[in-house]
Amino acid sequence: MVTWSWPRLGTVLLTAGMLITGACGTAPSAAPPANSTSNTPAIAAQAVGPQYDSVHVYVAPDRFDDFVHSWLATFGGTTKPASVVDVTPTASRTRSQLILSPVGTLSVFGYVTPTPYPFGSERTGWLLRDFDAGVKQARDSGAVLQVAPFDDPIGRDAIVEFPGGVNTQLYWHTTVPSYPALQTIPDNRVYLSPDAVDAFLSSYLRFTGGVVAADDPKTDGAVIGKPGTTFRQIHVTSPYGNTVVSVSDGHLPYPFGRETAGYAVGDVAETVGKATAAGAVVLVPRGRVGGGDSAVLEFPGGYVAEVHRSA
Repeated sequence: MVTWSWPRLGTVLLTAGMLITGACGTAPSAAPPANSTSNTPAIAAQAVGPQYDSVHVYVAPDRFDDFVHSWLATFGGTTKPASVVDVTPTASRTRSQLILSPVGTLSVFGYVTPTPYPFGSERTGWLLRDFDAGVKQARDSGAVLQVAPFDDPIGRDAIVEFPGGVNTQLYWHTTVPSYPALQTIPDNRVYLSPDAVDAFLSSYLRFTGGVVAADDPKTDGAVIGKPGTTFRQIHVTSPYGNTVVSVSDGHLPYPFGRETAGYAVGDVAETVGKATAAGAVVLVPRGRVGGGDSAVLEFPGGYVAEVHRSA
């Protein structure tokens, strides 16, 4: 059974079913990273599970329902009616809706007032077992506290920025959420310059308890719309989910760099067909590049997402 609790701005795929330390028990601690660019000892991650790590999707309020319909028609999943809430530390109002889909959790926001800065810049929301400990770990790892902790209608939130400008919302719920396990775990897709990547990895791996699963300095440039070239691509796995880091000179053709998440599906062609029938636009046609099968879509309201065949 799914216990519903509505997302705060800290979440657009909502982070994992939080266990309140000392009150409701604890989830198993993450193992230290087996491979890290940092000499700093690993710390136990405060992650709960990837189904609680949500991608944050911001759409215009007049396209809000169109986006939700399109996403569910493409990937399936469940949701409940949107509500209008204030999920920032300053006065604001947004339509807010949580989508639990088999390929990932989404927190969808459609602001009916101007969006307070820096909300909208955070790509994900990660649920913490212990909120204060998690915020401290982020700062100790080298992340910057961009939005200090604040209360929302159902819990607490903060926004941290990892080196390289990668923003993440951290959150905690007063009522423990319970979401079904994902069928596939999405990729957090990060684009960085060579100047930023080492500092990012040092901080990110330390905070997430992650490991570098692959680091290929000669990835086919066609993966990011630049056939005939190569670039460095790094795959990280952690208790917070998967991350794909693309290291480039920043000379990226649209829409690469605009997609903040990649979703694993069983059949890319079938997924593209469902998406376009539900109002999505194909930005990068399905094709086999870099040894994989993928496409890039834009859903109603402007959300850009990559889809690829699951392993």
